[in-house]
Amino acid sequence: MIIEMFNGWYFFWLLLSAGAIVGLYFLLRNRSETTKKAVLWSLLAFGLLLHFLKVYIPPYSVDEARMLRDSWFVNICGANIALFPFMFLSKNKHVKDYMFYIGVLSGLIALFYPQEPLAKTNQLGEMWDIIRFYYHHWMVMAVPLLMAILKLHRPSYKRVLAAPTGLLLLMLFIILNQIFQSELGFIPLRDNANFFDINFKNSSYIWGPGENDAIGSFLALFTPSFFKTIPVGEFAGQIKYWPWFWMIVPAYVLVTPLSFGLSMIFDSGSLKNDWRTLKTKLFTKTSPAIKNAGE
Repeated sequence: MIIEMFNGWYFFWLLLSAGAIVGLYFLLRNRSETTKKAVLWSLLAFGLLLHFLKVYIPPYSVDEARMLRDSWFVNICGANIALFPFMFLSKNKHVKDYMFYIGVLSGLIALFYPQEPLAKTNQLGEMWDIIRFYYHHWMVMAVPLLMAILKLHRPSYKRVLAAPTGLLLLMLFIILNQIFQSELGFIPLRDNANFFDINFKNSSYIWGPGENDAIGSFLALFTPSFFKTIPVGEFAGQIKYWPWFWMIVPAYVLVTPLSFGLSMIFDSGSLKNDWRTLKTKLFTKTSPAIKNAGE
């Protein structure tokens, strides 16, 4: 099984992912709400378990440093894998909307551009990890999507800011993971030798856009310039992206409209009704003024 962009295996996983969602929909659509929730939560719980079980397969089982590092939740999808089982149990609509928007967006991106499998130099030797990759990224997309399709939760266009806000909070969770990893010796501490190295343990662009990274460079276009230099201290004035802060503007500028587009799949009726209501109120307020002007 060799994964390359647009080869047979690439489309196999895309079709299997879509087919699994369709199959689960028809399997669950006439079931009770309790059954629907139990099945979807089980998919998330298995994903969390699988995250830890991966230490028994290559490349983690043959590389102790990577096993210790990647057993933590050090990227966006990994952090979602850790948190989604608990978020699914929440009754907070903003939390559920975060699951839907970020889960669907991140899962789709990963499935259409499977960067991790593509980067593997020994895909045959790491076949089980490729399967794990596809299950994990399918899961973070499929469960929130089915949650909406099966009417367990209805995303709202009024809550689209839950997506960029939640994403930024998630990145703080990733930073905490890295701090604990460093303090406990799982990964090396940052020092003057790698202080300016954006690529040093840079999960999910926490420390800045990666070098020669098209996606990171695109995100950086939306970052205010003062978030790109050190303001004080011995390195003042030198180019360095502020950890986490540099992502605030790109997150709101880019994620919000994408989330709004997703919301229209399930909540376009609310937007139309709210627009009609707004027009009626505006017309009612302006009508007396128009009448008086005529008199």
